Amino acid sequence: MTNIFVFMFVLMGISLLIVFAWNSIPIIKDSVHFVLDPSAGKLLNWDTFWGMSLLVLLIAFLTTIVQKYFTDQKTLRELKEEQKELQKEIKQYSGHPEKMLELNKKSFKLMHDIMSLTMKGTIFTMIPFILLFRWFMDFFLLIPDFRFLGFLSWYWFYLIFVIIFSSILRKVLKVI
Repeated sequence: MTNIFVFMFVLMGISLLIVFAWNSIPIIKDSVHFVLDPSAGKLLNWDTFWGMSLLVLLIAFLTTIVQKYFTDQKTLRELKEEQKELQKEIKQYSGHPEKMLELNKKSFKLMHDIMSLTMKGTIFTMIPFILLFRWFMDFFLLIPDFRFLGFLSWYWFYLIFVIIFSSILRKVLKVI
């Protein structure tokens, strides 16, 4: 297992500790509220729908920028192109088990390399986003039964709109 995967597991462990310690270790929760209440909180209090939309857009923009500048985009493009060619080859040799086995091994190695490259950006965003999500949970607990567009919880609103905004930003900024 490569170092990046070990580091990711460590970060996931730290993230889980933060989530479980949120209410039992006050300094974590208080520090995050100290930073986000006067900024993101004011935005959400101004107008919940537009404030959340702006926050989601900002989050999508920041993650896209991190992904663009903390991953080797040139190598990633080359690997993706190689993966496309390999998929064509796999289709071509679908009736030859020994050739398929060889091509599948190459495909798994490519997927490993691509995942290693794309995880580098995640290293810089994982813990801040865990803290942000916990803050969102606290914020929206204070607004009983609030729904975006009449039916979406904050989580689903975030998830749908971050996918939309990220897709647009990735195309505009040419990020893989």
